[in-house]
Amino acid sequence: MPELAVAGGTPVRSTPWPRWPQPAPGALAVLDEVLNSGRWAISGPYNGQQSRERRFAAEFAAYHGVRHCVPTANGSSALTTTLEACGVGAGDQVVIPGITWVANASTVIGVNAVPVFVDVDPDTLCLDPAAVAAALTPATKAIVVVHLYSAVADLTALQRIADRHGIPLIEDCAQAHGARFLGRKVGTFGHAGTFSMQQSKVLTSGEGGAVITDDDALARRVEHLRADGRSYGSTPPATGAMELLETAELMGNNRCLSEFQAALLIGQLGLLDEENARRARNAADLDARLAELGFRPQRTTEGTTGRTYYNYAVAAVQEELADIGAERLSAALTAELGLPVTPVYTPLYRSRLYRPHTRSRYALDAEHQRRIHPQGLSLPTCEQAAKTFLTFHHAPLLGDKAEVDDIAAAFEKLVAHRQELAA
Repeated sequence: MPELAVAGGTPVRSTPWPRWPQPAPGALAVLDEVLNSGRWAISGPYNGQQSRERRFAAEFAAYHGVRHCVPTANGSSALTTTLEACGVGAGDQVVIPGITWVANASTVIGVNAVPVFVDVDPDTLCLDPAAVAAALTPATKAIVVVHLYSAVADLTALQRIADRHGIPLIEDCAQAHGARFLGRKVGTFGHAGTFSMQQSKVLTSGEGGAVITDDDALARRVEHLRADGRSYGSTPPATGAMELLETAELMGNNRCLSEFQAALLIGQLGLLDEENARRARNAADLDARLAELGFRPQRTTEGTTGRTYYNYAVAAVQEELADIGAERLSAALTAELGLPVTPVYTPLYRSRLYRPHTRSRYALDAEHQRRIHPQGLSLPTCEQAAKTFLTFHHAPLLGDKAEVDDIAAAFEKLVAHRQELAA
């Protein structure tokens, strides 16, 4: 077996990977239309045509089979407005997974609530329902479930817990556009589903977000919260007038999607299912090949009927490999593939990005500061996952057999040199 690239050997791959993002056909033309339309945002004057934002909202709602979609500036805005629309506020507790992107904690902090970090399932890395049930208190006002990397959480169990306690279940689908559970798309099981359309996501416009729901009142609150307390009227205004009405129902902030982003998303949505299917086919091939080498690909909850891949995640489970650690294995794979391979997210309670004490706006009092940053917390499954799981972005899965062959060859090379890596 050739020498490891991290030790000066020749890497497995030196050619580029599939590019991401990939614009939909005609993207330049639709952006030019917006550029010359006289309306670049929904806060701009009505030009006699339905806004791109409303067109995307209608198509995204139809894609999920729900009544409402409210686009937002980004995924964090979608989470923040949904938490507030569900009535979460100062001092309330919100249960979130211990492993996820920092926005799941910072958005809870942002509404002056308290994130309660709970452990995850060792196979899916999504919320462990038993851990959720054990963490509930009278102060719990919401549960945020994240469908992480390529897995769907146990929505049956989590929905049962939320319903039993009368607590809103919010689905964070930022990494799961198009995934299905029991034949339904994720985002449709909870009180609301939130999405991110940031550059790395499988549906993207660079930045952007959305909230979907069948709850009429919830959708109206989100609409006001993301548009400075304004909402669309029931009929179009005169050309040149403002389309957003000052209803005085609810004070909000400006968290709106631009017309450029909405125009891009309409085209990208048409590509989503085919791209998801291609990633899933390549991931299934890779699963089988890495399992033969002593790795365990991330699993999804039984009942998942359509899987999407934001990141491919796989654990080193053989003792010789696991003892090397995710940091060293990731560095070696990165050198072989010319592709960033990283461990899973650092558990939130010790993440470098979760630092509420650096923001004076969250210093409500000493007790609140203590509650939002618990000391000494350690969730065993989160900690084990951080030591053993490796992840990489979905772009390589948009390739063909050659891309899968190279990834598998890099893992095979690591196995062959495991003693050298362990030294």
